[in-house]
Amino acid sequence: MLEVEVLFDTLIRKAQIVDGTGAPAYVADVAIKDGKIIAIADAMAEEAAEVIDARGLCLAPGFIDVHTHDDLNVIHNPHMLEKISQGVTTVIVGNCGISASPVVLAGDPPDPLNLLGDQSSFCYPRFSQYAEAVSRALPSVNVGALVGHTAIRNNHMDDLQRSATATELDAMCSDLRGALKDGALGMSSGLAYGSAKQSSTDEVIALVKELGVQGAVYTTHLRTEFDGVIDAMNEAFYTARSGKVPLVISHLKCAGKGNWGRSEELLNHLQAAAKHQRVACDCYPYSASSSTLDLAQVTDETAIFITWSEPHGEQAERYLADIANDWNVSLMDAARRLMPAGAVYYCMSEDDVENIVSYPRSMIGSDGLPNDPHPHPRLWGAFPRVLGHYCREKGVLSLPMAVHKMTGLSAEEFRLQNRGLIREGYCADLVLFDAERVTDIATFVKPRQAAAGIERVWVNGVLSYQPGARETGRAGQFLYRQS
Repeated sequence: MLEVEVLFDTLIRKAQIVDGTGAPAYVADVAIKDGKIIAIADAMAEEAAEVIDARGLCLAPGFIDVHTHDDLNVIHNPHMLEKISQGVTTVIVGNCGISASPVVLAGDPPDPLNLLGDQSSFCYPRFSQYAEAVSRALPSVNVGALVGHTAIRNNHMDDLQRSATATELDAMCSDLRGALKDGALGMSSGLAYGSAKQSSTDEVIALVKELGVQGAVYTTHLRTEFDGVIDAMNEAFYTARSGKVPLVISHLKCAGKGNWGRSEELLNHLQAAAKHQRVACDCYPYSASSSTLDLAQVTDETAIFITWSEPHGEQAERYLADIANDWNVSLMDAARRLMPAGAVYYCMSEDDVENIVSYPRSMIGSDGLPNDPHPHPRLWGAFPRVLGHYCREKGVLSLPMAVHKMTGLSAEEFRLQNRGLIREGYCADLVLFDAERVTDIATFVKPRQAAAGIERVWVNGVLSYQPGARETGRAGQFLYRQS
């Protein structure tokens, strides 16, 4: 009996290919071998170890979550079900100035580093140690990492409520140079947070210039997303120009009711800057944000839902206004008593979110908090929500453009080589989904629910998610910065 030669590991037949470039979809077969896409053709007769009939389904590059706080989750929870079940095959960690490495703590992690874990969780004083730990954990998703500005401030400053001295800044620059040498994608800042708010623009520019030397990227949680957002954007543009680096503005938004309706102004401002420098932004497809409880955001104009509280855990999953009423105190006094705590802020207009999601240079990032006892639904549902709510139901994005914003554009902005497109020779990070059925199931009441309509997900050619499957592979890689 003759043995049939198997040329491919996996052959996906007759899928609607949405290739990540923004081009119209087309029907083709896609062949995978040794973790790569090795052939794309109208019809292939060759044999494969696994053949999948994908008629009626869409095949896209695996989604790239450009804004996560999964730094330690990829090590402690390597199955990463909340991301892989959305079709996410790559996460960018270290956002908002918050990173797990390089970090040395003398005590409890300051806010907002505490979003990642307690003191014992920060055990990677060198970036290379963190990268090695991720590789050993073998998560289901690929991991690219930024260095947090707040993280390296913490390493060398005894007081985070001021700007760094020249000596401290030299030490911070040394930390950053070492991490970049070891493969960090770039640096993030979280200038709105108390632990970084007092840093001067010159302090940040000195660090960003290190990025320019290494060809890395700068991302920033702006100094404010409220009334002074245009000035904050100008600071970010100036900082990136000074360092000659690409800029990504994190979770661009018009926060606070007084700023609702300003999205067109913000986007026009970003577009004007883009004529002179490389700029982009990320966003999440919801009109509520989530972070630690921040007194600067406590106002009776915004409904605030408490997700956890260290001193008053019994008040979790309640609205701040109800807690304040029960205690017969002001909102501000109630917030002070609850801290440290986490919160969801219903602070945005849906119209503004729609405008930013549909802006051509916005990428999608979940900004989910995996350690939150009651997470924002974006942790489990951000990418299917784009496809289901904004693309299929509201029609503000075409399917090819929605996929481009979650794949090809993201890979380009973060310089991830051979990922983000369905192209021969590229890594086989792929998601097969039903465009008519894909939707987010996670809600603010029940946030831990896998999306519907995601049929299969491959990471580096390995089947890594299939609804109902008991066993799938884990093949995520640590993505080092490439020259």
